[in-house]
Amino acid sequence: MRRIPGIALVATLLALTLFASPFAQAQSGLRTEGDAAAARGLYQAEVSVNGQGEAERQGGFARALGTVLGKLSGDRGAMSRPGVGAELRNARNYVASYDYRQDQGTSPTGAPTFRTMLVVRFEPDEVDALAGALGLPVWPQPRPKPVVWLAINDGSGPRLVGLPQSNAARPLLNRAIERGYTLGLPAGTAAEQALVGAIWRQDTAAVARASSRYSPPMQLVGKLYRDKGGWTADWVFVDAGKVLAKWSVSDPDARRAMSAGADGAADALVKRYGKRGSAGPAGTYRVVFTGIASTDDYLRLMGHLQKMAVVRRITPVRASGDLLELDLELVSGMSGFRRMLGDDAPFTGGEGEPPTYRLR
Repeated sequence: MRRIPGIALVATLLALTLFASPFAQAQSGLRTEGDAAAARGLYQAEVSVNGQGEAERQGGFARALGTVLGKLSGDRGAMSRPGVGAELRNARNYVASYDYRQDQGTSPTGAPTFRTMLVVRFEPDEVDALAGALGLPVWPQPRPKPVVWLAINDGSGPRLVGLPQSNAARPLLNRAIERGYTLGLPAGTAAEQALVGAIWRQDTAAVARASSRYSPPMQLVGKLYRDKGGWTADWVFVDAGKVLAKWSVSDPDARRAMSAGADGAADALVKRYGKRGSAGPAGTYRVVFTGIASTDDYLRLMGHLQKMAVVRRITPVRASGDLLELDLELVSGMSGFRRMLGDDAPFTGGEGEPPTYRLR
């Protein structure tokens, strides 16, 4: 049997595991809707809810859709982008199915805890169209699985976290999943354990050579250590031998300092490989509407435009007879506007330049 490296390290790893994220605790949770009640893939998410009532469910749908848009785009600030918050209120329109799961865990005091999780699965094509219409960047698939070379020092010397200690890295691994990709750990062989000095020096060339047996040639190199009453994590992300990003995080909670490694790697990957949305650039577009014969027609048109998440501002330009010319400030191009019209739109058409629509 392989000797366990360092009693002090084991204690640290166990402590991190005991206070691992709720996602890890959920693995042993009680499930009320069958074993399939779990979120898998980019278009699924699970959120904690206070019950199974309609209001809680609708709020859960909104938060779950925000999570999925974040994973799809790789943008951790996706929910704060223009138009996204407004459309999250219509999240139920994108839901394919949902389940509930009851999770049992343990609090820091040892008392049992219970949480109701709402597991939501969305329609991929509908979510793709929404992301495009809202001008979100696209992080293409398939996505890489960088190898994490993480060393932890709790005061007794740095030790490598390999596959045998995967639970200790659970906050980091889970955060990567939340960001829409996965991270891998090295096998933790004796030769790899000996690489801990290079990790501590942030010798990325030595780490890259040791990582050549793994694919793809991407490494997330980090060291986590006690610092000023808390923890500090220093990170470097390397792609094909090129350093894409370096950052440091200090936090009283080791889990948060660790999970910041997944955020930094995701940000670097999206910056390098993300693509512009397909609905066109944000801007102001001239649009013509005809068939407006009364005040009620005008209010019906304006009410629909104002509730469209893709429309930021409406500026009247000219009115003549039954014709109304507007400048619409959009979060994406006219393609995004057309995608967001919906079956309940009170107008049809869109041909010509500027595009012309007729009120039904």
